[in-house]
Amino acid sequence: MSEVSFRAYVMAVDRVEKRLRRVTAALEAAGIPYAVIGGNAVAAWVATVDPAATRTTKDIDLLVQKSDRNRIKEVMSDLGFGYHDLRRMVIFTDPEEPSKRSGVHLVWAEERVRPSYPCPSPAVDRIVRDAGGFWILDLPALVQMKLTSFRDIDRVHVSDLLSVGLIDDVVRRSLSADLSKRLLEIELSLEE
Repeated sequence: MSEVSFRAYVMAVDRVEKRLRRVTAALEAAGIPYAVIGGNAVAAWVATVDPAATRTTKDIDLLVQKSDRNRIKEVMSDLGFGYHDLRRMVIFTDPEEPSKRSGVHLVWAEERVRPSYPCPSPAVDRIVRDAGGFWILDLPALVQMKLTSFRDIDRVHVSDLLSVGLIDDVVRRSLSADLSKRLLEIELSLEE
């Protein structure tokens, strides 16, 4: 990797963090409950044990209440973000980096992301304050979301949490039988 490529990578990671801080600060100022989920939440949890074991992500996923949709749209518009309603998901794109891949994705609390998912998203009050100052989903709820989605990236994120010892008995007891099976599948794949 050239020095220019590495610098571009570092700058991209920095833009995601700045976007995350700007958006969460604006939501808090407006009194809108949220929880950072997805790769940023996994990285925040992993960093509590081993900062060197964190992964980067290009987007921001937020768990919010659907009833706050219009208020969130106003806040994001005030920040200059573009609005895109994609039927199953709402994405806001940053004018400085207008790609939907690097956007802010909303996930509705207490609703199924997909009809086939075994359980709905958790409530938005399942939060803890991250060392960075924003609200992240509590660990049992985050693991539940990752095991519910169970895409390749979700399995990688669960593997990251396992690798630093964050999935303990408390988290395991919070899982349904179906989600416990999925966790075991990931654990077995790590042993191979």
